[in-house]
Amino acid sequence: MMKRNVHAVAGVFSFLFIATFWTSTVVAELFLDHSAVTSVKVAITYAFIAFVPCMAITGATGFFMGGKSTFPTLIAKRRRMPIIGANGLLVLIPAAIFLSIKAQSGEFDGSFYTVQVVELLAGATNLTLIGMNIRDGRQMSRRHQNI
Repeated sequence: MMKRNVHAVAGVFSFLFIATFWTSTVVAELFLDHSAVTSVKVAITYAFIAFVPCMAITGATGFFMGGKSTFPTLIAKRRRMPIIGANGLLVLIPAAIFLSIKAQSGEFDGSFYTVQVVELLAGATNLTLIGMNIRDGRQMSRRHQNI
């Protein structure tokens, strides 16, 4: 029961971190000045101190609880995780660091905005996939309680 609670809390926090990063970026880019964009980009990189462990805890506890189960909903969650992880490690984190450095240098150029679009698309993808995992986890939890 404790692992399930830790997994659920870490998963929801991971989702909320990404949603906050994504929303803050969109609001700053559309409605605020470069100074605000820079503040958002720097804050996101500092937030990795809490966000990365949340993602790791979510993945580790999920892997541990799922074991070798062949339950279809669990298989679907398991298939999404490599995409979420790769997207985070190979796209989102490097993009956030790049954008923070560029913003702090005042370089709001074509490469900044290209990477910004890629980051927003990757973030939306992870929000969708993590949201699907949360939905499936809630369904599995309800099913488990009814047994």
